[in-house]
Amino acid sequence: MDLGIQGKRALVSASSKGLGLGCAEALAAAGVDLVMNARGADALEAEAARLRTAHGIAVETVACDVTSERGQAEVIDAAQGVDILVTNAGGPPPGLWSDWERDDFIKALDANMLTPIAFMKALLPGMMDKGWGRVVNITSQSVRAPIPALGLSNAARTGLTGYVAGTSRQVAPHGVTINNLLPGIHATDRADSLDSGVASQKGISMDEARTERAATIPARRYGTREEFGAACAFLCSQHAGFIVGQNILLDGGGTNLTM
Repeated sequence: MDLGIQGKRALVSASSKGLGLGCAEALAAAGVDLVMNARGADALEAEAARLRTAHGIAVETVACDVTSERGQAEVIDAAQGVDILVTNAGGPPPGLWSDWERDDFIKALDANMLTPIAFMKALLPGMMDKGWGRVVNITSQSVRAPIPALGLSNAARTGLTGYVAGTSRQVAPHGVTINNLLPGIHATDRADSLDSGVASQKGISMDEARTERAATIPARRYGTREEFGAACAFLCSQHAGFIVGQNILLDGGGTNLTM
């Protein structure tokens, strides 16, 4: 399918690996020029070079911490005029409700709620002026069904979801859509971190921890960054203009809901 976005320009944050990279790859394959961001410059430059070569697109890189004011300013300056925004950030660490203090919540809010909001606030006006734009926020299945050990993520990402619910309806008349993609377990570093915690807690191997977790997913496997990226690219396409303010699960059926 031709997504109809060749020649558009996108900012994809946290895009040197994992789901962010999957989204960058899929957009690049559709002919979208990129602004890629991540903290680690080496991995970011390597992936940017690969995508330039593979797809013949322009890629600008900004290596920084986007939870800082300086980092946000650098990325926003580089991304002025983009047609597409994909926000993404690694989730906060798991734990118990009794473990977390105020500073822990502030860090989670900065990464998983306030930074995406800052990007939207800065870049939505340009999209609205052009009469076309797409925003996709990578959140989590925990927005629909909270995961007890991920209380920091539950709180921050649900806050972002509430913000998007209202904002998406306000910008839709201007040809701009905002939607959220809610991943379940995918084969990324985040999954490795969670599985490592389970393996350590239970005294089992990483392979055993993965097998145990996969057995809880109806698809009986972890998702891939490629299929996640394809879903993101479709939401960014010309064909998705009537999808507004939705929270779309990509979890292999792992979240047991009727709607």
